[in-house]
Amino acid sequence: QVQLVQSGGGSVQPGASLRLSCAASGVNISPYEMVWYRQSPGKERQLVARITPSGGTTEYADSVKGRFTILRDNAKNTVYLQMNSLKVEDTALYYCNLRGSPYWGQGTQVTVSS
Repeated sequence: QVQLVQSGGGSVQPGASLRLSCAASGVNISPYEMVWYRQSPGKERQLVARITPSGGTTEYADSVKGRFTILRDNAKNTVYLQMNSLKVEDTALYYCNLRGSPYWGQGTQVTVSS
């Protein structure tokens, strides 16, 4: 049974940092591109960041470039999203995904407010 288990969300003030984790079981993530998405109420799901299987290439939404970093540790079967300089507009439910697969994390709420 494939599971992606997320952790690390929470409520923080603007300017703070959070690190999301997505730990996979039942599947080896090494061959897969991994992706973080987010969705806010009333808005469409947005691709936040993606990382190629080797970790050699990453891509980010314009709104998070320079603030967020996607990382992976294939030995730990885990992908991370390091979020720095958080803004109110980063508030959303964040999901990890093996790109193109039906496997999704359970979602992690990130709330940024003063």
